[in-house]
Amino acid sequence: MSVYSSQRIALIGLGTIGISMAALHLSRESNIVDVFDTRPDFEQYIHKTLPIYMSELPSPNTDPRSSPESQPSTSLVASLVSSGRLRIHSTLESACASATIVQEQGPENVDWKQTTWTRIEAVAPSSAHFWTSTSGIAASIQQAKMQDKSRLLVVHPFNPPNIMPLLEIVPAPETSAERVEFAREYFSLPGSRHRPVVIRKEIPGFVGNRLAFALLREACYLVQEDVVDAKDLDTILMASLGPRWAGNGVFESYQYGGGEGGISSFLNKLGGTMQTIWDGQGRINVEGDERTEWKEKVIAQVNEAYGTVSAEQIQIKEARLKDIIGIQMKDYNRHGPEV
Repeated sequence: MSVYSSQRIALIGLGTIGISMAALHLSRESNIVDVFDTRPDFEQYIHKTLPIYMSELPSPNTDPRSSPESQPSTSLVASLVSSGRLRIHSTLESACASATIVQEQGPENVDWKQTTWTRIEAVAPSSAHFWTSTSGIAASIQQAKMQDKSRLLVVHPFNPPNIMPLLEIVPAPETSAERVEFAREYFSLPGSRHRPVVIRKEIPGFVGNRLAFALLREACYLVQEDVVDAKDLDTILMASLGPRWAGNGVFESYQYGGGEGGISSFLNKLGGTMQTIWDGQGRINVEGDERTEWKEKVIAQVNEAYGTVSAEQIQIKEARLKDIIGIQMKDYNRHGPEV
């Protein structure tokens, strides 16, 4: 099966990630998308919510900052349904029966995922690819009760998935190389706004969340120790590391930072300082009996700085994020994805 062929994609679970994935797959005009969710108002929810995500996902030739007048309306869903490109199902079995790809976005619960994959495997075509959008349950755990373990892999989007380009593709040891490459190629087709990265081995949190949570841990420690308050810490990130890493990434930034000698020169010159900082980094915990007192302090400072976030504030923040990614993607599209 070629990634350039039209795909029949079954989506199981249409929460925030699922509905975003529906918009992504439907943006390719040759795809047919079958959707299933257990919520009682599922059909009404699709009609109300999908157009929002379709409007935020630019097509290959669309400016991501296009005007609201050009955005889809609720009539879009009716059109997709009448054309047969979007099919709303009342059972998981009917949604998966003709799929070339099955992608689940259900609860983060091991038993639920294992049971669901055995149900899917029983009805989906034997050639269908199985993808899970889990944020933390490895494919090797989810596939425990499957007959053919070579079919399943993780496709983990970064939040908010309708805006952020990253997709972490994380196979289990049993996942076939052909199925990994199919997923990578599918999200790398010309015009795609996503940037798939294959993670070479399973690890808790994959890569994106491990980096994010490592930084969050140190940020919380610094607030706990009264080195800086929460608002000023955000200012430091937004005025330094944020724009730098958005433009170059961590390793590329330090390659440039080392001058002619690159990162090797940087490490040689600042290795002692780095080691002192690493040795002194905070060891705080989120759960357990020790080193959790920081939570109340951080929560209080964040609430004082930002209060309750409104829908309007979210829209402003997302618009700014789109602008940043739009600039980033211009360079990415000019040079093409690295394979």
